[in-house]
Amino acid sequence: MSIKESLLHSMGATEEDYNPGDYIFMENGSPHFYYQIITGDVKLNNYNSDGKEFIQNILTCGDAFGEAMLFTEKAYPMNAIALSQCTIIKICKTTLFSYLTLHPDLYMEVCKSLSERLYRKFVLMQKISCHNASERLKEIIELMKKEQENQTPYSFEVPLTRQQLASLTGLCIETTIRTIKRMERDKMLRIHNRKILY
Repeated sequence: MSIKESLLHSMGATEEDYNPGDYIFMENGSPHFYYQIITGDVKLNNYNSDGKEFIQNILTCGDAFGEAMLFTEKAYPMNAIALSQCTIIKICKTTLFSYLTLHPDLYMEVCKSLSERLYRKFVLMQKISCHNASERLKEIIELMKKEQENQTPYSFEVPLTRQQLASLTGLCIETTIRTIKRMERDKMLRIHNRKILY
């Protein structure tokens, strides 16, 4: 769910530009703002003690992020990092909450959006906890494809690299590459110009 940019601006929101690799917020930081992507892509991630990256999500234009922590008043459990040149609109938590209090319909939309994302996260956790690599990859790709209008086979170009797919599913890159090739042989997907079509 996204809040109309004009509405956010009317509340006093500001826009900030980020370069690829810039941190928008860091794990263990205090949440003070609602963030929404105007242009570009952002990843939410963590690093384990060995430095291995685990990607929680990859977001794009119109997506909001970090808002769940505004309600809990707990530190960010992940980083938000620009994947591409990004413009992000942000608004102070207290200003947003004051507006939501006066507009319960928007408050309910925010709650519904958070609930939808929590539901998808539970479904995803269930799928990636299985040991079958192709099931993990299939679930990630299907969750992304569900947001597209065209549902015909091989019509969806997966917007993630193989490394990003590996990080999202907890697989190593070698297993991810082998599994994608096997999925192509089984006609579950196609590879065209190194792009994955599902």
